[in-house]
Amino acid sequence: MDMSTKIKYLETDGGIYKPDSCIPLGKAWKNKEIELQTLVRETYPGYPLKDDELKGIKSIGYWNSEKMQNWGLDWHRNEGIELCLLETGNLSFLLNDQQYELEPNTLTITRPWILHKLGNPNVGFCKLHWFIIDLDVRQPHQEWVWPDWVILSKDDLDELTRILRLNEQPVWHVSDEMKRCFAQIGKMTKYHEKEHFDSRIKVYLNEVLILLLEMLKKDQPVLNDALIESKRSVSIFLKSLEDDLANNWTVNNMAGHCGLGVTQFSKHCYQLTNCTPVNYLNKLRLRKAKKLIGENRGSTITSIAYDCGFSSNQYFTKVFKAHFKETPQQFRGKPQ
Repeated sequence: MDMSTKIKYLETDGGIYKPDSCIPLGKAWKNKEIELQTLVRETYPGYPLKDDELKGIKSIGYWNSEKMQNWGLDWHRNEGIELCLLETGNLSFLLNDQQYELEPNTLTITRPWILHKLGNPNVGFCKLHWFIIDLDVRQPHQEWVWPDWVILSKDDLDELTRILRLNEQPVWHVSDEMKRCFAQIGKMTKYHEKEHFDSRIKVYLNEVLILLLEMLKKDQPVLNDALIESKRSVSIFLKSLEDDLANNWTVNNMAGHCGLGVTQFSKHCYQLTNCTPVNYLNKLRLRKAKKLIGENRGSTITSIAYDCGFSSNQYFTKVFKAHFKETPQQFRGKPQ
């Protein structure tokens, strides 16, 4: 993906897919409630990387929680593939509405932009290592682009990529060798001002990827081709759409968010919802507006209409009455 294409995806994503900034973790670190040793880019908490250091890495390092914590990382997304290894302690990990209780020497694999959660509700006593590699993708069907410091042979990297993209098993028990690599990476992040730390971390990252490939080939996880179909990109988008109804959505920018043409996007949308994209969007907006009118007596109908993405109160009243057979004012006036 060239830079102009990547910028296009960033501009047309409608604000739905926003990388997590780990604000609760950052606050705990600032308040000295937890040891945090990370090298980061953008809004992740930690020590900033220079432009020429560990290109493609968004966050790498560890936290060490030895005190009672009153926070967790609620449902969030990362823009790259994230590998986390729990060295000691225990931690709740949630993905796809399933909760896993992580034990020492367990590894989690989270594909780009997949919703997941750490702590339920709070983080426990544990030491957790991780790294996030940006693969230049916004949607499941787009091809992964690894940083150029990944030195696996083309065949090995292609095989690793294929398995990771098609694998939906998120939690794995790993070898002491894998644990050693994460521990060494953690040590390098702690002493990142020393000479050659960038090269040393890249060596260990490549070793992790090789060990990961060997583990996945040996254990042979069930692979699901549907995980990388363009239809799944649309499905994920539609499930997220209800959280961003106020955005000025058009068919073009909805399709652009999914990295698809209008025709293909509209076809998938109809198959998944039995509606055109605009009709489905309006139904979501109307359903949310009706709920808010009933629950938020202190909010005006006009403000609710705008909050749900309607361009005017007049248009909102017209479509509300056509759909529910009464005006918003009539609905609010009825006993709830």
